Order: sequence, then structure tokens, then C-alpha cells
Amino acid sequence: MQIEIRRGIFLQPGSFAAVVMPERQMAAALNNTAEIQRFLFLYIGGNYSRLLSGLHRSSKNLEICRAFTAHQFLALVREAGHTVIFVEHDPELFTGTHGMLGPAADALADAGRESLVILYTPVPDRTFLALARRAGRFIEICAAEDPSPQSPGVRPRIPRSSGTGQRTLEVL
Repeated sequence: MQIEIRRGIFLQPGSFAAVVMPERQMAAALNNTAEIQRFLFLYIGGNYSRLLSGLHRSSKNLEICRAFTAHQFLALVREAGHTVIFVEHDPELFTGTHGMLGPAADALADAGRESLVILYTPVPDRTFLALARRAGRFIEICAAEDPSPQSPGVRPRIPRSSGTGQRTLEVL
């Protein structure tokens, strides 16, 4: 089983990956991987989720858990026996308990020995980067910008009027 998060970039069980990418692209990657429905999939979110509403939740093997404290998060990761453990990073989860970052990162890395562990955020912060230090892979995918028809610094051409063209000022 593998998840293709972008063309040519695959995530496989037995690894811990930290992924930074736009929400729409991550939701599409998870929704387009049909194999996920055959395996045990644990989704761990925090106090709020940006991604969960965009996921198809028709799979019977999808388990959704919310951690409201760093201790709950640590317990969920340590007790997980799923093929895929998807963690949507919540920056508020470790507020006031920065001493839990090391054990949480270790727990994610330990779970990644047998499962595919994905630590996800659309925008990285210090807490995410501290958790991602133990990741085997760090993947950052930026949003594609709309191609502009003009080069920067080039002004659009103003069409000439069909009048007389240039005029000179008259002297009084």
C-alpha cells in the first residue's frame, strides 16, 4: 500500500513523513487513493480540523480521534495499531507543554517503524518543526501559482486611438 501525494512522490508503510502542502491537494491525495479504504486508517486531529471536512469518510476502516491535550495525543499515537496514522498538526495542542514535544516526536518515529505515519500541516510552525525532526522524510509542496500572461515589470500595451495621434501644445 502506498499513497501518492503528488505525481512521483509516494509514501509507504514503515516510514514517518512530515508533509507541508495546501489543504486541497492533501485532501485530493487522500481521496484519490482507493487502497486506503482496505487498510486501517487513523486520523488524529486536534481542537479543530481544516482538512477533515474535505475527506470522503465512506470507508469502514477510517477511525477519527481528536486529541485535546498533548498527553491525549501521546496516548493515541502509542496505542495505535493502524496501517496508516495521519496526524493533522494543531499548533495549540502543545501550548504550555513544550516538554512533551520530544516524547511525542519519539512516539511518531516509533509508530513509523511499522505503520505509515504522516504528520501534516498546511503552514509549518515551531511546534510542527520540532515534531518533524524525527521524520525520515520532510516534504514541502507549495501551491501552484496562476501563470500570468505578462512578465513582471512589463506594462500592458495601450492601444492607440484612431484619432489624429500626437498633439502639440499651442503657444498663447
